[in-house]
Amino acid sequence: MTATTTSARSELSELGRSETALRTFLHGLPGVDQVGAEQRAAQLGTRSIKTTAKAQAIDLAIRMVDLTTLEGADTPGKVRALAAKALRPDPADPSCPHVGAVCVYPAMVPYVAEVLRGSGVHLASVATAFPSGQAPLEIKLADTRAAVAAGADEIDMVINRGAFLAGRYKEVYDEIVATKEASGDAHLKVILETGELATYDNVRRASWLAMLAGGDFIKTSTGKVPITATLPVTLVMLEAVRDFREATGRQVGVKPAGGIKTTKDAIKYLVLVNETVGTDWLDPDWFRFGASSLLNDLLMQRTKLTTGTYSGPDYFTLD
Repeated sequence: MTATTTSARSELSELGRSETALRTFLHGLPGVDQVGAEQRAAQLGTRSIKTTAKAQAIDLAIRMVDLTTLEGADTPGKVRALAAKALRPDPADPSCPHVGAVCVYPAMVPYVAEVLRGSGVHLASVATAFPSGQAPLEIKLADTRAAVAAGADEIDMVINRGAFLAGRYKEVYDEIVATKEASGDAHLKVILETGELATYDNVRRASWLAMLAGGDFIKTSTGKVPITATLPVTLVMLEAVRDFREATGRQVGVKPAGGIKTTKDAIKYLVLVNETVGTDWLDPDWFRFGASSLLNDLLMQRTKLTTGTYSGPDYFTLD
């Protein structure tokens, strides 16, 4: 890290001390060219990936999946089965890689931990009054500590969008800092719920706010609102993590979640990553897909490439 980067990182770390400093910095970020961002994302979405490169992209995408179930009807049996699938997505093909993580509610963490222990597959849990984020801070922190104590090594927290949209940036900053502390050694993914932020400028500001407060990942969505991950929003977030690393020397991951259902979708995101931030982020440590149905399509396309036969949608288990 250069002396200039060290100085910049030190200066940025001081921003959280006052509301005024945070507001001045966040509103001083360059505005997002909406038309340019949408055109750029659409252009990259037309890139064609074939043969060997496609096979490599599919395996990478499988390794980047956070296999997720976040339903009120989740049961110990269901999440154990999901964890088993995460370890061996295609039981008939041992060369198929495992996924990046399994993501569940805190109450389901102990059952997933039984299956994943020592496997290398991460155990993520949503916390902080997911999906609304509308709960007293002490309850959010207790939620986080309980998930970590039960075995989660990644926490997906939600920001208080009401506070953010009202301009109470320090309140949001302080909650992220406190959640990061409550997470201990677990990685913290900060969910921005971009579908509720209304503008790309707000997405950029929320991305920087989450990173300044210590988030290890920034994540688009809970999957519980109508507008979830989109390519233009993810482009804005990728530009933010690129610029943040340039300013501070610290790399932060990105996780689009919700609405990514097909191999074609996933490959569009991988192209976006490669062209925006480069190969450093083409790794499950730095890029993930929050998805429930994506994995099956990746597996079907993988089978087609390796065997020449396209398996039907009922060939793999439904999650």
